[in-house]
Amino acid sequence: MYNELIKKEKKLAVIGLGYVGLPIALEFAKKISVIGFDINAQRVEMMRNKIDPSGELESSAFDNCDIQFTDSLDVLREANFFIVAVPTPIDDHNLPDLKPLLGASKSIAAALKKGDYVVYESTVYPGCTEDDCIPVLEDITGLKYITDFKVGYSPERINPGDKEHTLAKITKVVSGCDEESAEEIAKVYEIVVEAGVHKASSIKVAEAAKIIENTQRDVNIALMNELSIIFNKMGINTYEVLEAAGTKWNFLKFMPGLVGGHCIGVDPYYLTYKAQELGYHAQIINSGRYVNDSMGFYVAKQTVKKLIALGVDINKSRVLVMGATFKEDVEDIRNSKVVDVINEFKSYGVTVDVIDPRASSEELKHEYGFELVATPRTGYDAIVVAVNHKEYKNYTEADFKKLGSDKSIIVDLKGILRGKIKDLNYWSL
Repeated sequence: MYNELIKKEKKLAVIGLGYVGLPIALEFAKKISVIGFDINAQRVEMMRNKIDPSGELESSAFDNCDIQFTDSLDVLREANFFIVAVPTPIDDHNLPDLKPLLGASKSIAAALKKGDYVVYESTVYPGCTEDDCIPVLEDITGLKYITDFKVGYSPERINPGDKEHTLAKITKVVSGCDEESAEEIAKVYEIVVEAGVHKASSIKVAEAAKIIENTQRDVNIALMNELSIIFNKMGINTYEVLEAAGTKWNFLKFMPGLVGGHCIGVDPYYLTYKAQELGYHAQIINSGRYVNDSMGFYVAKQTVKKLIALGVDINKSRVLVMGATFKEDVEDIRNSKVVDVINEFKSYGVTVDVIDPRASSEELKHEYGFELVATPRTGYDAIVVAVNHKEYKNYTEADFKKLGSDKSIIVDLKGILRGKIKDLNYWSL
């Protein structure tokens, strides 16, 4: 398979062209022939015109790429090596939602032929590829797993907004259904991954490796969030504590904050779901999830308490929230925990305005029911810097005074304003 891809005798297809799939597709397209497949025809048309719908890549990223963007299954049938990079969200009950993954598997099944390879990159619980995805491929095609087609798993490690840790620079974990497929899949990824690959012993091991990457971060951030709640009761600043503790060489430098997005705030639920299915209740992971999922409400409640202490009439109060995306310097609003802050404010009768230089007001309205204000007003009782976009890092106390008043509270969730606020009321996690 590798040799035929290199010679452009066969084509590689990437299914799902979002934050993960598009960079992968374009990177491969610099070396081999690629089909970029997405079910959203509007997004496909944008990419044909060298526009990244996610807003991550410049138009120059599309230059000198041998790639055909399509939403047609007929075109997809021209491929022989399929990479699946669709989202794996959770539902309203924090249970895995496999519909995008199984839908992508059905699309591939319509194009799958003897001798083809399928590699899943979407984050799943261990066993999902073999127990949930492969049966779809077999049932629809009538082909036999391993005998007629090969399957592997190679977890995505792309970090949206991170221009340093790109696909080529991060070691790629790969796996296959047998020794032959593991070797071929490794060679294919080595075409674009300069950092090299790590061959996991099985598909399940590769799946597990991915899911614990984000679970580990989630648990550690939860610890920092819990510490911030404790330190707040003690009247000391968490970031100052962490700065002091961080002088020790082996101190792990995690920070408190809102934990959302499509990875860290989601992946642990895939692991706890599988653990529960196997009869084990994951206590530490679930506790971490509870703490992190509660932080948005905590931030709003603390702010309201401080406003009341200042004599502000909550029903007449106005708050400006700066930032609505799930993290800094991205357009992605999926599973943004800033929404929890906003909704909690509203439950107290607070009037909330939201600004964000990256987020789409239309998408926020569709997903969460609120819009951005084009221009913030003045006289805000509290200003919450919820996302540390680079546009906000140069804000001075004078800028905040123009937006608020001499008694306004500045809530700095990431501690980026520490030391800059002298006259106004200041609080951070």
